[in-house]
Amino acid sequence: MSKMNLKPAAPVIFAFLMLFALASCSKTVVKDASSLRGGETRPTLSPLNYTGPTALAYQAAREIPEVLDSLYCYCDCAKHSGHKSLLSCYVDEHAVHCDICIEEALMAYDLHKQGKDVAAIRGEVDSRFSHSVH
Repeated sequence: MSKMNLKPAAPVIFAFLMLFALASCSKTVVKDASSLRGGETRPTLSPLNYTGPTALAYQAAREIPEVLDSLYCYCDCAKHSGHKSLLSCYVDEHAVHCDICIEEALMAYDLHKQGKDVAAIRGEVDSRFSHSVH
């Protein structure tokens, strides 16, 4: 039985492996928006307690909790305050003192009003805030 020479096939094998590796790195499609949820169940504080953009952000949390619960808060409060999602910032007064929380909520609300779904909103918020240094 003769041994096969694999040297001529090496570029083809390498190309196949690279294609497989790249395919596995592609973005996954979200089939169910509820799979993005952080799991925050506590009620948000009343927007009537605040004014200006802060009140608008707390109102957004009241109106679209499922969206805010699907977003990561880029002030990193999950790490230092144990928050489950951006919605967690609105169950207490955390967001009152955080421009990132307010900006994210207002952006999400605007995108929601434009008819974007949760996955699209999350993608745009991640794109805008993921490079923030805090």
